[in-house]
Amino acid sequence: MDIMAFLICLDNCIDKTTLSRLATIVDAMLSMTGRVTMLGISRWTEQGGSYRTIQRFFNTSITWYKINWFLIRKALTGMKEILLIADETVVTKSGKHTFGVDRFFSSILNKPVSSISFFSLSLLDVQNETSYSIMTEQIEKEKKNTENKGKKKKAKKKKNSSKKAPKGRKKGSKNKDKKNVALSSYHLWAQGLIKKVLNLIGAEIELRIFVFDGAFGNNESLQMVKQCGLELISKLRYDSALWFPYTGQYAGRGAYKKYGEKLDYTNISKKHLVSSETKGNVRTDIYNIQLWHKNFPELLNIVVIKKTNIMTNKVAHVVLFSSDLELHWNKIITYYRLRFQIEFNFRDAKQHWGLEDFMNIKEKPVYNGANLSMFMVNLSQILLQNQSVGLLSMNDLKTWFRGHKYMRTIIKLLPKDTDQTIIQELQNELSEIGRINLVKNAA
Repeated sequence: MDIMAFLICLDNCIDKTTLSRLATIVDAMLSMTGRVTMLGISRWTEQGGSYRTIQRFFNTSITWYKINWFLIRKALTGMKEILLIADETVVTKSGKHTFGVDRFFSSILNKPVSSISFFSLSLLDVQNETSYSIMTEQIEKEKKNTENKGKKKKAKKKKNSSKKAPKGRKKGSKNKDKKNVALSSYHLWAQGLIKKVLNLIGAEIELRIFVFDGAFGNNESLQMVKQCGLELISKLRYDSALWFPYTGQYAGRGAYKKYGEKLDYTNISKKHLVSSETKGNVRTDIYNIQLWHKNFPELLNIVVIKKTNIMTNKVAHVVLFSSDLELHWNKIITYYRLRFQIEFNFRDAKQHWGLEDFMNIKEKPVYNGANLSMFMVNLSQILLQNQSVGLLSMNDLKTWFRGHKYMRTIIKLLPKDTDQTIIQELQNELSEIGRINLVKNAA
């Protein structure tokens, strides 16, 4: 597999010098062992890959989301179902000098840690269950104003038992338009990233659904996504108050009633049951209902997944929702489950491609280091789709390239009249040493 053959599609979005440096770095990263730092990469590069060259690359302004799109476009062309998914990942960092370092919550450690955080957008191929990262941006926390810290005095509440607060709404208050919400700075920033991706892709791929975890399970996030022309799939709190639409008769005065009975998660009517399955001691019941949430302006397509332990009678449930009322309940579950593919991207980037290893501290090198790791995840997935050499995992891929790098070094030491059959046998043997999933007689 010639790496340059896979990277030649990038010549429209980066200059030749940067492309040449990228090819050199990619070749080194595919075969190297140890920590993926600038120094580590330079030790595995061949001619033209000095440490200074690596430094120049990491300090170059690169539009990574265009590079990722040109790389993955061919793999996604012709696919029927493509989703836009997103998530955040945290990279632990010690010290105080790394750009954007702060205390971010780590779901693995279950506590805030000194780290930097990245927001990543990916295109998900539903048919092949594969996620391709297209944009990764660093999250910066807003700096709090500490000028008046310590000067604020606690307001003393006057107790007056004789006067009670009047019932009902305050005089002059008006109904708020739940569709026209003021987006927070974080939502405006995320919305800008989504629009960038949509503008880049254009009409080449039809994107209709955006999937995010429970952090976007609120009306502000829903309106932000709908303003981009997409439908949202996310998760609500397990105890969210949901209401059936009112079906009774008009009282004859006042406004028409909107909310009917409140949903009781412990006693959902069987007429809303769409699937029931028992595996071992666990029964899984799935309910699909269109319900109101008082913080949302429109009906929501709700899917409640209820699991019951038959032996202990313990019950747990998850509440998924979509703004698309026509979307089938099975697709809501499938799409939300496939959102986890982006977590595998983060895992591979940290384990194999240096997302946890880079030592850069300045803004541009940090940005390039993170995006290079995510780019390598995309490239490695495309390389693994080439079944001619029988590679089944990231470790197999790196072992295969490492064997070929060793073979190139050996060939330089062999006599020029060495039989090509011997060279081919050596190459095959070297590329198989250390492979986990060994496929014999691979072409």
